[in-house]
Amino acid sequence: MTETGEHDLHDIEADVARRLRAAGSVFAEEEATLLVGEALLAGESVAERDAMRAADAVLVGEAALTGEALLVARGGALDRVDLERMVAQRVSGVPLEYVVGWALFDGIRVRVGDGVFVPRHRTELLVDAAASVTRPGDVAVDLCCGSGAIGLALTRRVPGIALSAADIDPRAVTWARVNLEPAGGRVFEGDLYAALPESLRGRIRTLVCNTPYVPTADIALLPPEARLYEPHGTLDGGDDGLDIQRRVADDARTWLAPGGTLFVETSDAQSHESAEIMQAAGLAAQIIRSPDGDATVVSARRP
Repeated sequence: MTETGEHDLHDIEADVARRLRAAGSVFAEEEATLLVGEALLAGESVAERDAMRAADAVLVGEAALTGEALLVARGGALDRVDLERMVAQRVSGVPLEYVVGWALFDGIRVRVGDGVFVPRHRTELLVDAAASVTRPGDVAVDLCCGSGAIGLALTRRVPGIALSAADIDPRAVTWARVNLEPAGGRVFEGDLYAALPESLRGRIRTLVCNTPYVPTADIALLPPEARLYEPHGTLDGGDDGLDIQRRVADDARTWLAPGGTLFVETSDAQSHESAEIMQAAGLAAQIIRSPDGDATVVSARRP
């Protein structure tokens, strides 16, 4: 740790931004502010870090940025070794969320790390749709949960739900437990519904599922941060991108309560086929689009 004044902080941020920009970062200045803020928080507990960030945080791109309030809170102590480690990782192409250990989703800092899918802001539409029909006391399930971001956001939107989550990847399950167990959620490991306790069959009021939906041939076209670092199993949806959605739809009526609803994220181009898959499974499907057209969800209600 070294003492750092406000003038020094600006110089350090400018140097970090220069290095990030040279490496191709679109949000170099914003990311530099975030990384310096994280270095100012080095050595603090998770709870202390969150409390300090909450005092001075703004949204830019996919990250929450911390400002000069952190310099005051830490008494000017900057961990330059930790900063250099983070900058080196980011310059090498490691996703920003992996570098700092969290992603901002629906206003919540979700813990993430190597080997787990990073939640996207567009998926907040899925939370919006699910929260609109979910009530306290309802049984809710986050299937293909990844880090548990959707389930965590739903528990914050609708307190008092009985949340369970499941994923086939043990790394995802580990992160989901970190995020969901403090909120009262249960997390299971296994393949789709096979992971869930039999006691949930026919009782789920809200089922959210962000299945992989990128067609296999399109994986090579994804940004390097996704293509090179996130597990392909969290991205690859098969030849047309909808293989996992079909499996989810096939058994949805068995697990949903009467009147319960399944919500899946899809692309605009796939939305009509996604809706047809749900209808073929005996569910009443509806396509939901965000106002800016950036996100698409299909809801599928059990009669």
